[in-house]
Amino acid sequence: MQVRSDIELANLTDIGCERTENEDYYCYFEPETDEDFERKGRLFAIADGMGGHVGGKVASGLAIEALRETFLNGHPGNSQSVLIEAFARAQQSILAAGEAHPELDGMGTTCTAAILCGCKLSYGHIGDSRLYLVQHGVIRQLTDDHSMVNQLVKSGALTAEQAATHEERNVLTAALGMKGQQVSADFSPEPLELAPDDVLVLTSDGMHGLVTAEEIAQTVSLQRPYDSCRTLMDLAKARGGPDNITIQVLKILPDPPGKPLAV
Repeated sequence: MQVRSDIELANLTDIGCERTENEDYYCYFEPETDEDFERKGRLFAIADGMGGHVGGKVASGLAIEALRETFLNGHPGNSQSVLIEAFARAQQSILAAGEAHPELDGMGTTCTAAILCGCKLSYGHIGDSRLYLVQHGVIRQLTDDHSMVNQLVKSGALTAEQAATHEERNVLTAALGMKGQQVSADFSPEPLELAPDDVLVLTSDGMHGLVTAEEIAQTVSLQRPYDSCRTLMDLAKARGGPDNITIQVLKILPDPPGKPLAV
């Protein structure tokens, strides 16, 4: 996996303490040539599959493959249009696989994906995996969970504390693979400008369901990405780890010494 030197990247996935299969997938891709890299940027994503050991793993794998294919081989365009096309392709691929293989019927997956082109971030999201941005030690959740309890929190029927332990906290209101609907994903309305030392964190709910946003912010602010992934993974497993756990941490590095400033 190629990673250019303007960022530091780490990723980690674990089956957790109770599951027998890992239905999470993650990816990181950069184009090989510098010319393509300048036009397309870099893609990173997490998909958390649902629908049984086989179905969930298939669905999340199909989502990541659709993202990879669209990003690397599709027609160049702005990052938002690339993500919209990739999510649509993923939906079609998952539904087609379910129709062709009845044993996979009903499978689905969350998907949270981002493209960083230069210092401009675009993202797409469906389900309850999350994308966070940490700046100067302060964390912001960029994505909005598509879950029943989040709807209840926004309506005022539940507090955030009640939602964290609610028995239906894992019930999703949107996911790739849901039948009878267009892809109801959210996409960033316009690119977000990032700066050196900003940190992006992608997590599946196996992580953020057990580790608070404040704990994530403190860890990634004090440790390098790989150490952050390891620390947060250990913390989630120490708290029971009932689900698969996946995390990616990407830190934007300062300009290297001697690099001319943009004018």
